Amino acid sequence: MRIAVNVSAVEFRNKGFIQGVRAALSETGLAAHYLNLELTEGVLMKDPESTILALRELKEMGIHLAVDDFGTGYSSLSYLRQFPIDILKIDRSFVQEVTADPHDSRIVNAIIHMGRSLKYLVVAEGVETQAQKTYLQAHGCAEGQGYLFSRPLAATQLPNCWKRESTRKT
Repeated sequence: MRIAVNVSAVEFRNKGFIQGVRAALSETGLAAHYLNLELTEGVLMKDPESTILALRELKEMGIHLAVDDFGTGYSSLSYLRQFPIDILKIDRSFVQEVTADPHDSRIVNAIIHMGRSLKYLVVAEGVETQAQKTYLQAHGCAEGQGYLFSRPLAATQLPNCWKRESTRKT
């Protein structure tokens, strides 16, 4: 199971950020390929040249990189080409009305199609109903997060959640 961590602009711009990630991986024993770092479009576009260098270094470590809240910020298609990202996370504001608003459903479909054609994993945020999940799956979005799957958990609750999940899969 992967661990996803939201990274703020302040954290990402900290000179010791990459060293801190290395230290956290070393201290926890987590293999880098199990870590997803999630950055918003705004964080990525703040200083594109230094961002590209930092992202490449993280990728060389084996970390997966996600664009969080895709579609709400700059949404420049050029950064999809420039930045070594793996995952597009569709913002929950589009997912909320995906089954009721034709405009939102077209936007979601376009993001899914674009992401898949670029070989990104596409994840829908804010999935709260079975109808949303069914719609997203039918349109090629295989992963989602939201209250339909789990409410936010304290770190102390994670082992029990993982235990339940592994029992359910067997």
